[in-house]
Amino acid sequence: MSRLPFRLRPVIETVVRPCGPYMLALSARTMGDPTRRLRDGVLVATLEVDGRLEHAQAWQARDGRLVLRTESEEGLELLRFVLATDDDHSDFLIRFRDDPLLGPTLRVVRGLRPMRLPTVAHALLRALCEQLIETKRARAIERRIVRAAMQGLDGFHASPSGDSLARFSTAELRALGLHARRAATLIRLCRSVDLERLRELPTETVARRLEQERGLGPWSAGVVCLEGLGRYERGLVGDLGLIKLLSAMRGRWVEGWETAELLEPYGEWQGLASVYLMAGYSRGLVPLRAAA
Repeated sequence: MSRLPFRLRPVIETVVRPCGPYMLALSARTMGDPTRRLRDGVLVATLEVDGRLEHAQAWQARDGRLVLRTESEEGLELLRFVLATDDDHSDFLIRFRDDPLLGPTLRVVRGLRPMRLPTVAHALLRALCEQLIETKRARAIERRIVRAAMQGLDGFHASPSGDSLARFSTAELRALGLHARRAATLIRLCRSVDLERLRELPTETVARRLEQERGLGPWSAGVVCLEGLGRYERGLVGDLGLIKLLSAMRGRWVEGWETAELLEPYGEWQGLASVYLMAGYSRGLVPLRAAA
């Protein structure tokens, strides 16, 4: 477990207006993990900033502005990235408002914006945990690994870095519930690649690099790009939610690779379209008969 000192700094509170439509309660509804939680409209998180742990909070006022509370300017910048406050998706909403699949969802769920993870390493861990198993079980494995890797602060843990995950052995990760082959992939990448520097590279370059690794495919690359890099270009090809949606449209069970056809019309917005399609499908907003 990484031992990090705590910050003892005055609280910095900032009020910001998100760029474009934004609903914190909607966006953070399913983001609970060992690093953060939304409760009574307030997001509480622990961040690692410059090798130290600090508290972070966020809530949305009635006028739509966000109140952000951190312990440093660097923490504030990281919190804004996690919340995606500055990534306006208005062009996406306008471009696809008349789309036969997305249109009804976009008219109801406008302020949804995928939350990010503070580290690319954490996004990679999540992608490997969630492969081929139910989300609840995957999050339990992720929770155990994060808690074993990182020191806690008031019940929450910072997102793990590549170095903190590289310290594990395959056997140790296997004991925490991660499949041995996926554990080996995680350790290999954390030891050989500076994962945080992937944010400096084009999305397609990152995706190709990840898909070269044994045990990683388009879906895993999509998770890392969406939640780790904060990029909307790569779709979640093969996501179970999209498989269920496309299967309902086609009247038969489809293969994961077929969901690429579902996302192709959305171009550089395929990652965001993945999130909205699944949100709409879960709410009964996708007109399956019209789409078919």
